[in-house]
Amino acid sequence: MSEPQWNWVLEESIPSSLDAGHRTIDQLLNALTQWGWDGRDFFHVQMAIEEAMVNAIKHGNKESPDKSVAVSFRIGGNSVWMQLTDQGDGFNPNALPDPTDEEHLDQPHGRGVMLIRELMTTVAYNERGNQVTMHKVRSSDD
Repeated sequence: MSEPQWNWVLEESIPSSLDAGHRTIDQLLNALTQWGWDGRDFFHVQMAIEEAMVNAIKHGNKESPDKSVAVSFRIGGNSVWMQLTDQGDGFNPNALPDPTDEEHLDQPHGRGVMLIRELMTTVAYNERGNQVTMHKVRSSDD
């Protein structure tokens, strides 16, 4: 299978601060708008990247000023590929409790991971659990 043709690419290392994360997300969202993304697919990407960025900065790096998040975004004709790598200890995304189970409804953990999985076409974590790779294929009806 050949590599997709990417129209826009951003690769950088950002400080572990929510302000830096939001500035980087804004760059992605502006690029998506320029490439004609809107509606439901745009919203899905926005929600997923915001959840993943907060997870990397707050939970992974614990907002440590000595740590950074490696960011890689790619936009193609009908897809977007995003990868975030933090410098934290990582986690096992499969070990999170199901936030929809009645006994876990009042616990905040796991909702973001579940949301990301629902919104993206594919989601993968590295073995350490400090890197998430997300891919979204644009809907034909959007």
